Amino acid sequence: MVSMKDIAAACGVSVATVSKALSDHRDIRESTKQQIRQKADEMGYLPNLSARYLKTNRSYNIGVLFDDAGGSGLTHDFFAGVLQSFKLEAERKGFDVTFLNTTSSEMSYLERARYRGFDGVAIACFDYRNPQIQELLHSNVKTVTIDYVADNRTAILSDNEDGMDQLMQYVIGQGHRRIAYIYGDYSRVTRYRLASFYRNMEQAGIPVKEGYVREGLYRNIELAYRLTEEFLGLEEPPTCILYPDDVACFGGINAIKAKGLSVPADISVVGFDGIRAAQYEEPRLTTFAQDTEQLGKLAADSLIEEIEHPMTTAPDIHMVKGKLLTGQTVRRI
Repeated sequence: MVSMKDIAAACGVSVATVSKALSDHRDIRESTKQQIRQKADEMGYLPNLSARYLKTNRSYNIGVLFDDAGGSGLTHDFFAGVLQSFKLEAERKGFDVTFLNTTSSEMSYLERARYRGFDGVAIACFDYRNPQIQELLHSNVKTVTIDYVADNRTAILSDNEDGMDQLMQYVIGQGHRRIAYIYGDYSRVTRYRLASFYRNMEQAGIPVKEGYVREGLYRNIELAYRLTEEFLGLEEPPTCILYPDDVACFGGINAIKAKGLSVPADISVVGFDGIRAAQYEEPRLTTFAQDTEQLGKLAADSLIEEIEHPMTTAPDIHMVKGKLLTGQTVRRI
């Protein structure tokens, strides 16, 4: 079996340097780390996990707690991308990733995290008010939250306010004044987007017409379909409708087509998220693409930093920028 001593001899460095490089210590140059890791891979080095656990008192296993309101699981386009990136980055740094079961169990999330010996837990869910989620957040288990801000915890957020700003400025710039908005489940993310919608309308001197802002649900095609029908039945229907996400937007497009109308010739639509499927539709959807890769990577890096350097790492809020995809579903009027 290949040992650290063998790798050290092959690289011409000390065993201590090899150990630090494989543990991703900050006092080793990145070029040296890459050289040592490459040599370790070539030689077929496998770390002794039991010895590493006894030495560091860490399991090198991170839990992921994911539960969305719609029960879509890993078919959820946005979170699937975030969690895949999280997994790849954590594994690159030598950590295993295990999903915390969200189905019924005699043990709470906190009890399961402790039972499995997780070094930390990444939380991505809709209902952070759940007592079990709150119990986990207020425990001594290291956690990072995705799309939510909790007291004294690192949070990774997509810059939803900036995303909505870009969408609104684009729609208004295309000449639209009768703009409707179906917002998603009420949450911090939704509040950011709603505030941006009203602020941009106010700054442009455009009054928000009565009945033009309606509460919907994220990723709910049926509700988006029904609310769109109601918009189209108004005496003065909107010229553009913004939806809470790309999936809900498909429901709106279906309702528009069912009325014998077309997008964008008769009415314009806008999504949010930038899921891949929406970019292969015809016409290509106008939306805001969230950077799922960066969100997941940053969540993994932040949690591992706290695990490995608990005394020098403070909770922080990280905002991740996305980009506007102008698409073809907003016509100029």
